[in-house]
Amino acid sequence: MVRSMKYLLIIFGLSLSLNMSAQELSELKQGRAIVTAFAKALKSSLQPALKQQGPVAAINVCTEVAPRLAKQFSTTTDWQVGRTSLNNRNPQNAPDLWERKNLKLFEQQKTQGKDINKLEYWEVVNHRGVRTLRYMKAIPTAAKPCLACHGSNISPKIQVTLNASYPLDKATGYQAGDIRGAFSLSREL
Repeated sequence: MVRSMKYLLIIFGLSLSLNMSAQELSELKQGRAIVTAFAKALKSSLQPALKQQGPVAAINVCTEVAPRLAKQFSTTTDWQVGRTSLNNRNPQNAPDLWERKNLKLFEQQKTQGKDINKLEYWEVVNHRGVRTLRYMKAIPTAAKPCLACHGSNISPKIQVTLNASYPLDKATGYQAGDIRGAFSLSREL
């Protein structure tokens, strides 16, 4: 059953690619490039904060810099750019129905042994009467930087800062290799 499901998912992904127009494929490549740039910009902000001031400073980067980067990419491209998770820290990043369905698909694919770093999904949908390309790329949980704020053994000092910044936080209890969430993009065609 699992093996046949893998093939079905592969065939489904290929059929999506084959049914996409040249313009849609070009847009998909652009979406992938935006995710790569967004992830790189976020990482280049997080790493110095972690090295110089520790995880509490990284929380400030996630609170202030990550939304600013998403807004920057959204205003400088034709894409709406953001992050989402089934266990979101920021309620503004809660998944919509389409994102929730695909985050669950990512979890199924992870269970089937697929490499989290390669999990992505795209689809052309009718959103409010407009053809829209939607794209998601999974965000893996890394051991060192992620677990200090998203793991099970969070220090009291970090927990106090998290509680102050995110009173409705659901983004803890992760282990290295878990799917932390996903970058989520959409663009009207």
